[in-house]
Amino acid sequence: MSSIILKQVDKTYRLGAVTVPALANINLEIRPNCFTVISGASGSGKTTLLNMIGCIDRPDAGEIILAGRAVNTMSDNELSDFRVRHLGFVFQSFNLMPVLTAYENVEYPLLLAKIPARERKQRVMSLLDAVGLADKAGNQPGQLSGGQRQRVAIARALVMSPQLVLADEPTANLDSETGAAIIVLMRKMQHEHKVSFVFSSHDPKVLAEADDAVFIRDGRITGIERRETVLERSS
Repeated sequence: MSSIILKQVDKTYRLGAVTVPALANINLEIRPNCFTVISGASGSGKTTLLNMIGCIDRPDAGEIILAGRAVNTMSDNELSDFRVRHLGFVFQSFNLMPVLTAYENVEYPLLLAKIPARERKQRVMSLLDAVGLADKAGNQPGQLSGGQRQRVAIARALVMSPQLVLADEPTANLDSETGAAIIVLMRKMQHEHKVSFVFSSHDPKVLAEADDAVFIRDGRITGIERRETVLERSS
C-alpha cells in the first residue's frame, strides 16, 4: 500500500444538545510497510483517528487517501467493499464469533468474499499454522486462552491478504507476557505478508516497537517520531 494521507481532518460528535470535538485539523502521512502506533490517553482521540483510517467512521471535513483513493467520498457500499478487500482489523476484545470454531472464524471473511472452498482451506490452515494454532482449528473461542483468541483474530485479519491491518489496543486484555508475544507475532506477520500495521495503544511495549509513533491529545496531533525501520536498518 502507498502512504496513507490525512489532510485537515475534523470530527465532532453530537450527544443530544452537546457537541464533542474528537479530532481537529489532523494532517498525517503514514508510511507503508511500517508499524505505526497512535498513542494518547483515554479520550485523546486515538480510537476516533483509527476509525477514520479504517473507514469505520467518516470525517466531518478533510480528506483521507488510502490505496490511492479518497475514501471519504465513497458510498457506504463502496466503503464496505473497500474494507473487505484492503483492510484487516484486530480488536482488544477479539470480536470472535463464539459459536464458530477457530477455523470458521478465520474462514468467515473468505465466505463473504465467495472464495472457492479449496482456496479457503489452504489460506485458513496456512495462517492458523503461522500463528501456532493449527492444532486448535476445531476449538471454539471459549476453549481458547486470551492470547490464543488474539492469535485467531490476527489470522482472520490477514486471511484476505489486506494491505493494511488496524489494531485497537490489541494487548489491553492480555497479561504483559502474552501481550509481548502478540506484538512479536504481529511484527513477524508484518514482515512475512508485507502489510502495514496501524495501532492505537498506550502500552509502552507497543510504543517501543513502533517504527513511527504518532502522539495525540485533545483531538490534535502533538508530535510524530519517525524511526529507522527494520528494513532500513538491514539495507
